[in-house]
Amino acid sequence: MSELHRITYDPELCGGRPCIRGMRIRVKDILDLLAADATREEILEDFPYLETEDITAALEYAARQSDHPVLSVA
Repeated sequence: MSELHRITYDPELCGGRPCIRGMRIRVKDILDLLAADATREEILEDFPYLETEDITAALEYAARQSDHPVLSVA
């Protein structure tokens, strides 16, 4: 089941960037932590208001954003 419903956009929050459930934590923040080898458990410990499904939503969002054709101009 998709967790994308947890991703929200609000022009008044974080410059309109995608956030988790209307909070001031951006999808990018979670992705940056994961890229820096933080575990889900460490992220949840550092941000107790997050839920494991929020991390899944951030990953799902990133996966969908990268799924597009790359066109080259000759």
